[in-house]
Amino acid sequence: MWRRRTILHGALAAAVGVPALVRHAGAAGEPRFALGVASGHPRPDGVVLWTRLTGRGLSPRVDVQWEVAHDEGFTRIAARGTEVAEAAWAHSVHAEPAGLEPARGYWYRFVALGERSPAARTRTAPAADAAATLAFAIASCQRYDAGHYAAWRQLAADAPDLVLFLGDYIYEYPSPPTAVRRHEGGPWLVTTLDQYRARYATYKADPLLQAAHAAAPWLMVWDDHEVDNDYAALQGQALQDDFAAQRAAAYQAYWEHTPFPKSARPNLVVAGGEMRVHGRLDWGRLARIHLLDTRQFRDPQACPRPGRGGSNVVGAAACPALGDPKRSLLGAAQEQWLADGWDLERPWNLVAQQTLMARFAAPPPGGEGEGEDRADALAWTDGWDGYAPARQRLLETVARRRVPGVVVLGGDVHTHYVADLKVDFDDAASPVVASEFCGTSISSRSGLSPERIAHAMRHNPHLKYGRSDRRGYVRLRLDARRLEAELTGVDDVLDPASAVSTLARFVVDAARPGPQPA
Repeated sequence: MWRRRTILHGALAAAVGVPALVRHAGAAGEPRFALGVASGHPRPDGVVLWTRLTGRGLSPRVDVQWEVAHDEGFTRIAARGTEVAEAAWAHSVHAEPAGLEPARGYWYRFVALGERSPAARTRTAPAADAAATLAFAIASCQRYDAGHYAAWRQLAADAPDLVLFLGDYIYEYPSPPTAVRRHEGGPWLVTTLDQYRARYATYKADPLLQAAHAAAPWLMVWDDHEVDNDYAALQGQALQDDFAAQRAAAYQAYWEHTPFPKSARPNLVVAGGEMRVHGRLDWGRLARIHLLDTRQFRDPQACPRPGRGGSNVVGAAACPALGDPKRSLLGAAQEQWLADGWDLERPWNLVAQQTLMARFAAPPPGGEGEGEDRADALAWTDGWDGYAPARQRLLETVARRRVPGVVVLGGDVHTHYVADLKVDFDDAASPVVASEFCGTSISSRSGLSPERIAHAMRHNPHLKYGRSDRRGYVRLRLDARRLEAELTGVDDVLDPASAVSTLARFVVDAARPGPQPA
């Protein structure tokens, strides 16, 4: 089902499978494009192009030329222009060519200070009234010091139309002594602007990640590790007094290193900074993609450990706040924005968010009966189980308005899950109103054991698949009638040249929610 375009060639490609298109052109002196290039936020008439200048001796303001071409040889130029890379924003470039043709592929590149960047591919979205198909991938959780990026090598070879990255682009942790490869910065958590910039530079220098960015445009949302583990709005996990300044620095570095438009540049005047990452993209007449932010506006997690913020695992009986309908994972304004924006005409509504939406709460392991009272169920408070009334509001709206083709896409939990979504997970007769695919991590290796997952699945029959022992991503292909999904897994995350296998296949019929094995 999955189309694959062969682009691997050259000595470097033979070694680790890196597409030759991302290799830097030779240039004397300082490397100016050591972090690669990227594109994102495709529209029918344009796209965002990103790079960041590197090397010593950069002036406070540097002119950077960009060009977009119909062909790899850049003999037919479609658009060109100049941006100013400023030191105040890490010499990042966010070019926004317009006047491009819908639903077609382009090549792009940059030139600055006598050096030309690698060339890369992007594509525009279809026209709003055009019939379309969509081949895309979802991915998340690429902890650099936990493994290599063989998954990105394979995704680059797949050459999808679009990549949805669903959070944890970097990790703020120091590297343990057993790390596969070490984060820079020594034994300290990342908390300052210079430290966040250095951490992004470490990640973005990886050639396999550069290959994935160079293969297709990306849509991105963040999760917690781009800032601080388990943070909620303006509250850090350690309840640190200076968290607002830390968050503002993290948001600035995120924008500086991702292909967001200039309009998304964070507002640093506001305490903690503000950056809008939630939004929508229509893909022709086929689908509406809803991008959600489950960090910036959420209520703090219920019933935290004493003296801490962040998540806990608690029972409903011991934590009545879990049932408080006023608490929200998205915040009231974003909840309303989503409720108002469901598309009732297109066959698909894709919801790109950060974590598992399906209920996962289950009684403590060990001898319990299948009919155990749900009040004894243990819930992880950082995910949707910690905000169950908000989840129910969302799914009730989907059911009441008969929103077509709702497919929730997530990451965060380092496990492949496939699930039915229902308004009432306790009622076997409650209809399935949406489908869910939650992808495993690119390289992060922490997660629940297979035994814990099997236990939870016994108490949550809406969970159709769960596997935590492999790293990878999910490939998806969409047409007006059907979604096809392939859950992939890296054979050995410690090997950058590892093979990537298909672990399972599922399909969803546009007329009937609920994934089915293929």
